[in-house]
Amino acid sequence: MGSTSDIKNNVVMELNGTLWKVVEFLHVKPGKGNAFVRTKLKKIPGGQVIEQTFRSGEKIDDVKLTATEMTFLYSDESHYHIMDNETYEQIALDAELMTSVKDFLKENDLIKVLFRESTPVEVEVAAHVILEVTETEPGFRGDTATGGSKPAILETGLKVTVPLFLNIGDKVKVDTRSGEYLERVRA
Repeated sequence: MGSTSDIKNNVVMELNGTLWKVVEFLHVKPGKGNAFVRTKLKKIPGGQVIEQTFRSGEKIDDVKLTATEMTFLYSDESHYHIMDNETYEQIALDAELMTSVKDFLKENDLIKVLFRESTPVEVEVAAHVILEVTETEPGFRGDTATGGSKPAILETGLKVTVPLFLNIGDKVKVDTRSGEYLERVRA
């Protein structure tokens, strides 16, 4: 059990039987009246974002999660199969748990799985991933400076907007938080 003074980014709390992760917070001390904490919370799992305000000093149920580095092996229709890097134990995660990260995963990628006791509750990937372009319109000579863009499909099925000069087979860096193209990666 904690209080509003313990609220920081990435703190996980339980509200009405559901786990929420703090994405943003702001301690507000108005000139008149009591202080309060305005937060933006993300549901675990699922990713739904809500705004919640807490009175200063209000008690919150903070939750301790343990993080384990694991390797993504493969997926089938309803499960994603992962392996613990230390014990080599394999676990099948429900597809619902992977909805926010599935477009960034390739076989043998390292991921971080957060557990509440022995139950996996969230999966995190690196902030940036490198993926290959598998479908896009051909690039044209001289299009490097125009600043135009076109749609592309990457090897995981993720659709992004890329500059005109990129072609099939090029590798690109993608931000996993926003799903946006960052830069071309030279091999």
